[in-house]
Amino acid sequence: MSSPEDGDLAEAASTLAAWLRQAKRAVAFTGAGISTESGIHDFRSPGGLWTRHQPVMFEDFLRDADARRRFWRQRREMMPTLLGASPNPGHLALARLEDMERLRGVITQNIDELHQRAGSRRVLELHGTAMKVHCLSCDKRWGCAEIQRRLDDGHEELLCDACGGFLKSMTISFGQAMPASVLMEASQWARDSDLFIAAGSSLVVYPAADLPAIAKRHGARLVIINREETPLDCIADLLIRAAIGPTLGSVMRQMAITA
Repeated sequence: MSSPEDGDLAEAASTLAAWLRQAKRAVAFTGAGISTESGIHDFRSPGGLWTRHQPVMFEDFLRDADARRRFWRQRREMMPTLLGASPNPGHLALARLEDMERLRGVITQNIDELHQRAGSRRVLELHGTAMKVHCLSCDKRWGCAEIQRRLDDGHEELLCDACGGFLKSMTISFGQAMPASVLMEASQWARDSDLFIAAGSSLVVYPAADLPAIAKRHGARLVIINREETPLDCIADLLIRAAIGPTLGSVMRQMAITA
């Protein structure tokens, strides 16, 4: 295991670039750290949404009108930041690696669709997306910008105009089951991978955090790019304690040099 503390970032980037050139089934796994580089606060960090507001449990959302109003007040506060954010060099590098057929796709814990806005086509969203809203009864869908306008106009109880069902952002709420099909596909990607890059995740939220370990158990090289320690640092083949954008930007320059 190595890290930029043992050398410079260029050396670590050179190693990762070489591994990407060799890999046939590379997969990226991203957490809040890649979004913070686009100005989106980690919900769990000091000052984040969940440190200032009690999360609304899914059961409470279904049965309690006050809980639904609280949910939408939180979303009204959160959405301008997500709508105003832009993909950063880390997102753009991962999209480019997919274009170059060096990356199978991205598994993400994030709900901001910045990977898709950067150009990534194969994205597995483990926690859903905040950028769309749907009816829990008939699944009619709306863009979040339209819903934001309703919230800004003072609407607090949002009901479907087709069937009268409750509207909810397409995120996985506390107490709501993660879609089994998405988790199964992500687990299969991890098992099939020969290079697994975990970027910007604390690797403490399960079952998502088990994916790097699954990849490692099935023979993949594991790369962790994260500013803070994670529980899986001890099994990483390459550990990079640095910002994701500059790291992946350096990787892309290394790949261009040797192309």
